[in-house]
Amino acid sequence: MSTEPEAPKIEFPHPNYPIKVIGDNLADFKGMVIEIVQVHAPDLDIEQITIQASGKGNYSAVRLKITATSEQQLINLHEDLKATGRVKMVL
Repeated sequence: MSTEPEAPKIEFPHPNYPIKVIGDNLADFKGMVIEIVQVHAPDLDIEQITIQASGKGNYSAVRLKITATSEQQLINLHEDLKATGRVKMVL
């Protein structure tokens, strides 16, 4: 018998699904993230995207919200972001 709790199930579509993408603090990082996210979520509201540098300025965190339509959409988005080699973490 497993004692690990199950991950909560997401109901789709899920409007305002939050995503945080962390990578190296380079000038074009935000633009690269937006470009990839728009492939998977064309209705991305660019006006609501925020970016924050880490304390030492080595990394940037891009925060955005999408309308998540399926688990596969989220998996594909995560894979495409990680495939750039510039994204350290997707939360």
